[in-house]
Formats: sequence, structure tokens, C-alpha cells
Amino acid sequence: MKTTFFINSLLAICLVITSCSNAQTNTLIPQPVSIQINKNKSYRLSNPIIISGNTNEAKKEAEYLGNKLRPATGFSYQVVTHGDIELNINDKKDATLGDEGYTLNVTKDGVTINANTSAGLFYGIQTLLQLLPKEIESTTTKYANWVIPEATITDYPRFAWRGLMLDVSRHFMSKEDVKTYIDLMSRYKYNIFHWHLTDDHGWRIEIKSYPKLTTVGACRVPRTGKFGELEPPKDGEQATDCGYYTQEDIKEVVAYAAERHIQIMPEIDVPGHSAAAIAAYPELSCTKDPKSYVSPGNKFSKWEGNGNFSMIIDNSLNPSDENTYKFLDAVYGEVAALFPYPYIHMGGDECYHGYWHKDAGCQQLMQKEGLKDEKELQSYFVKRVEKILTSKGKKLIGWDEILMGGLAPQAAVMSWTGMQGGIEAAKQGHNVVMTPNQNVYIDLPQGDISVEPDALTYGTVRLTNAYNFEPIPEGVDAKYILGGQANLWTEKVPNLRHAEYMTYPRAWALSEVYWSPKEKRNWDNFIPRMEYHMERADIAEVNYARSAYDAIIKPSIENGKLKVEITTEIKGLDIYYTLDGNDATSKSKKYTQPFIVNDNTVFKVITYRGKNVIGKMITLPAAELQKRAKR
Repeated sequence: MKTTFFINSLLAICLVITSCSNAQTNTLIPQPVSIQINKNKSYRLSNPIIISGNTNEAKKEAEYLGNKLRPATGFSYQVVTHGDIELNINDKKDATLGDEGYTLNVTKDGVTINANTSAGLFYGIQTLLQLLPKEIESTTTKYANWVIPEATITDYPRFAWRGLMLDVSRHFMSKEDVKTYIDLMSRYKYNIFHWHLTDDHGWRIEIKSYPKLTTVGACRVPRTGKFGELEPPKDGEQATDCGYYTQEDIKEVVAYAAERHIQIMPEIDVPGHSAAAIAAYPELSCTKDPKSYVSPGNKFSKWEGNGNFSMIIDNSLNPSDENTYKFLDAVYGEVAALFPYPYIHMGGDECYHGYWHKDAGCQQLMQKEGLKDEKELQSYFVKRVEKILTSKGKKLIGWDEILMGGLAPQAAVMSWTGMQGGIEAAKQGHNVVMTPNQNVYIDLPQGDISVEPDALTYGTVRLTNAYNFEPIPEGVDAKYILGGQANLWTEKVPNLRHAEYMTYPRAWALSEVYWSPKEKRNWDNFIPRMEYHMERADIAEVNYARSAYDAIIKPSIENGKLKVEITTEIKGLDIYYTLDGNDATSKSKKYTQPFIVNDNTVFKVITYRGKNVIGKMITLPAAELQKRAKR
């Protein structure tokens, strides 16, 4: 009996040790296709670090690696013919690895990364950096024990399109901030940076043939406060809040991204979302209003539900005026020359048709072309844009509204209002990038809105929504699904620090959706790896959200009474709450089952892990719970 107890205890200890070992050694995000790690054997970096590359491209990646290792280690590095860390581009292509895969082998004698391309070597380097102690993220710490566990890894991506979008129209970010954002995403094997350069709130790219796009369209009157509720410009008020990228800035950022194997896809958002362009050139709109302005964050649209809305100002280009297409030909021509990536995003979303409906020129064009409504007029516009882009050697992609009235012949669709637009486009034989707002709109709050920074509130995208996202719908041919993308609109995101908070850890979760095999995804396994990457982010001074630790409050009305249920995204947390307005602590009532709340209650809740507070204190009066229950 004692022997059995001893054996069982020993097995339990072994299981704990194994679990700890896995947590300590397999901390990679995203998870590779195949991985074996032996923490009992390792390779130790020594000074100088000797790195080799077997081709000129491989040597460039070796230089990148040396520069990444130097700040934290303090070690110098040398790129030579034969090194302890070998980066090799395969002479004979390995079909399994494709264009972005790699193999990585670590032994006590050194490290070898093999790939078919320099992109594959780069992704292997990102994995190698993650295998190093977290102190590698420091720019000052001189950590002593620079060991890499023995490992054998084979890895390649599930999807070719792994994107993040950053909106710099609503809040302009400097080219240095954009570079930082690109560098951070490259560490998690993202390869597409979607740069939303124009919108109602600012035109952010120099177009030499239309200089007022930046002298006028890149400037708005200064405002502080809640975006969407700010005052419009006053008569005679100067627009001094300006920001745009010169064409030289663009070239610099494109080159910086290319060094990290990230392609930049620009977006010039038309025909709607064009208030900044129209402020510069009012003749491009139907109303031709000389008082058109760049919005500083005031309310200028009215949403009526079911996707219907009206505009207080005219922010749409005139599809019946040939000067509009002359303008677009010039703009897209200059844009195409700056960005090597084959796709240019034309926007195409949320275009208000009311001014088109009233415009005589638009109605005459519709009659001439046999267009039955303004949706088909928008399709006419999209097809004209596609011809312009084709003439520049580019391909068109747009938000799913470009399906309205008939899709342009070769257009790709970015499906944001859900999956249906993407499903419809794929069934028509068009390429699709899945980016539904319910899963990947990272401008939406990721926790209880009462404790999150100001955000758009038409939905919530919790970490689980992101991690559980599946880009390929049932019944759709997977060959048309290029991949997926997370989008960060910046109405409520004024700076890079806030952008990081909104992006991470959701972009860590999505990197695994886009890169790793579907069967590799495991929420419970992801959490300890995420927590380790939080520690790395702390050292790197990268901001991120801890909202996944917060309580999730689900009020409902049952038999005329207000009932509250509480859950958490992360397992194993203890929930404590009060109903008398006092702060909740570990000495408060522990949540075990739903409970009834009275009308005068002030409800407070907090989460703990063991003896330590881990979530934010959430305070909700009964009146707020009632509102939520009735939604």
C-alpha cells in the first residue's frame, strides 16, 4: 500500500516536472509545425558570436541576427564562411517548407537554420530569439547565461496572408512609430502591413501632382476630448493639427519593412471616406462645397441601424465626373510607384449614396450605362478603379462592400462585416482575406468597457474571440482564402503606446491562427506561453493588455429579477464580489453560482490567482446592469 502511494506520488511529481519543463521550454508563439526540445542539453552563446551565411542573402539575415543579439548580450559578432550559428539557403528546394518555412536545429555545438528563401531564414531567426532567455529583449541588461535548449524544429505557415492594419488617418503616427509597429509584428511572423493612409480625418501620403492633398488634406483644426463628439471647425479657425509622410518617408518605411520580410499594402479609401481629399479639392464631390473640411473628430454621420446611415457632409467622390478618374489615375500612379506589393486597397466601404441620388450627373450616367440603382453605380466606380490599378501593374482589393452591384472581374475581397462577404466572393472564384470585426477588429474593447480605455463600443473582441477565429468557413474552397488580418482603427487610439495595448496579446493569439496548423491550437496551452511573452514584453517595454484576467459579467432578467452570472476567459481564477459598494477582496464573497441583484446595489468584482490580485476591479451600479440585461 505504501509502495503504491510512493509510486503514485512519484508519478505525480514527474507529471508536474514535465508540465513545468514544457512551460519553460516550449514557449513559442506561434507554435511551429513540429518541435522537439531537450532542456537538459543546450548551446551557449559566447563572445564574439560567430554567424555564417552561405549566400549573400543569408549573410544579410546573419547581420540582422547579430544586431538583434548584441544589445542584450553585449557581445560583438562576426559573419564568416563557417560559424557556430549557420544560416543556409537550400541549394535544392524543400517542397515541404515552401517559400517561408525553415528547419532549426540546436545542439551543444551550435545552431543551424535551413530554408528555401531568406524569408524562411528570417522566421527561423524569430524562433531562435524566442528560444533564448527572455532577457534577450533588453537593450541594457547584461545577462550571463545565454543558453539555447537543444531543439529540432520544422516549421512553415498555414496561410500566405498574415496581416495587421494600422490606421494613421484618424491619429497620425510618425514614421518611427510605424517602424516600431512593423518591427514588433515581424517577431510573430506577420508578413503584410496594411497601411490605411487616407480617410475623412486626414490624407497622410504626399501626392506631388495634387499638392493640396497634404497642404490642406493632412491638416485639421486641433481638438482634444472624446473622438466622435468633438466640435466641427469654426469659421476662420486655422487647421494646425497636421501630419503626413513624404514620398521619401514612404520609401524608407517600405525598405525597413522589406528587411523584415513584410510587404506593405497601401490603402487609398474611395469613393467614401474621402472628406480629406474633398477638403483639398471640393470639385471632386457632387456638392462641390467650398466649405468642405477635414474632420477633427466631430460627428458627421447618423447611423440608423441595419447598416443604414446618412451623412451630414458629403465625403464621397463623384463617380460621374471624369475628373475623378483623372485624379485617381494620378494618385494611384504615384502610390503604385512607391509600393512594390502587387495589391493596392481601394477601401470601398461605407459609401453614402444620398448625394449621388440627388446629383443630376450621377443620374444621367446611371441612365446611360443602364444602372438600376446607386449600388450598381458604385460597382461601376469600382470597375473603373480596377482598370486604373491594372494599368499601373497592380491588383485591386477592397472591403466587402465592393460586392454591391457586382464584383469587379479580378478584385479580391477583404471581408469585415462578418464572413458572408468573403464566402460569397470565394464562391464567385475571387481571392479573399478574412477579417471579420467580431474576431479581429482590435480597435474594439477586449474587456469590460467600464475599465478599458475609451473605445468604439459596437462590439467586443475578447482574446478568446481572436484565438478561436477560423478563417476558412465550411463549404468554401480553401484555395480562395489567402489568410486573415487584424485591423486597428484609431479613432480612439491616439498614440503608439495605446496602439500596442490594443494590439497585444490579441495579435499574439492571431499569429497562431494564421501561422500554426489548426490542430496545434489549444487555448489552455496558449495561456502560459502568452504569460511568458508578457514577461518578454515587460523587458522590451512593449505595452499590452491584461484584460483576459478580468471578470466577465453577464446580467439577465429572470422572472422579473436581475440575475448576474460571472465567468473568466482564463481558467483557475477565483472571483470575489460585493453588493454593498465596498471594494471586493479575497475576504469578500467568493463567486460560485449566479445570484440576484437588488435595484439599489453597487456591484464590485475582482479576480485573484491564488493569493494575488490578477484582474481589474470592476464596479457596476444596478442601473448599468439593468441596461446591459435589456440589450
